[in-house]
Amino acid sequence: MEGALNDQMNKEFYSYYLYLSMAAHYESGNLKGFGHWLRVQAKEESEHAMKFYEYLIQRGGKVTLQPIDAPPSDWKSNKLVFQDAYQHEQKITGLITKLIELAKSEKDYATENFLQWFVKEQVEEETTAHEVLQKLQMIGSDGSALFMLDGELGKRSAST
Repeated sequence: MEGALNDQMNKEFYSYYLYLSMAAHYESGNLKGFGHWLRVQAKEESEHAMKFYEYLIQRGGKVTLQPIDAPPSDWKSNKLVFQDAYQHEQKITGLITKLIELAKSEKDYATENFLQWFVKEQVEEETTAHEVLQKLQMIGSDGSALFMLDGELGKRSAST
């Protein structure tokens, strides 16, 4: 279980890198609202990783930091950025589910309980990424609508 939790912590740190890379992609393209939204997302992912870190310490486990893969740094369209974000969140949801299955099989009820927070969080994560993706699909190539969405996304506040 300890190894699996360390692996998930690494995946959460990768998520931080991924969203920060997406933010940089937008900020360098002068879409600061998109960049802001993605920076908030990156911060949340860093906090998720630290929840695993703190839980491992609290349970007397060993934290093992691992290399973090480099995320992509360029996307061909706005839609592809948020398709990647949505698919990434679906992948993380699957990984959390596997962790819960492992905790159940090991009768590690404390870890199973700890992971329930992530189940709820992943519903939110998938929903928010999917909502932006749907808006981008509706917008298509309408620059005015993209500008309006950029302003809307720039108003996102941290949910923690």
